[in-house]
Amino acid sequence: MRDKLNITIKVANQRPLRMAVSLGEEEEEVRQAEYYVNHVWAKWMNDKAADQSDSDVLAMTAIYFARLYIQEYRKNEEAERRLAEFEESLDKILLDIK
Repeated sequence: MRDKLNITIKVANQRPLRMAVSLGEEEEEVRQAEYYVNHVWAKWMNDKAADQSDSDVLAMTAIYFARLYIQEYRKNEEAERRLAEFEESLDKILLDIK
C-alpha cells in the first residue's frame, strides 16, 4: 500500500508544483493552503497598484500568511505558558492538602 500520494498544485500564476504528500490529512491541508493562497492572491491582484508586479503580490501574500503563522505560534506559546503556570499552582494546592 502506498502511503504517499503524488499531487500537483497551482499557486498564483506560477508553474504547477508536484508534491508527494501523505494520504488524508496532509493532502487536505495542502489543498486548503493552495485554495487560500490563491484566493488572497486573486483578491489582491484585483486591487494591486499599477507599479506592482504579480510577484510583488505573491510576496505580499506570503508575508500575510507568515504573519498569521507567527500570531498563532505566539498564541500557542502563551497558552502553553498559562497551562504550565496552572499545573504548577494545582500541584501546590494538591500537595499542600496531604
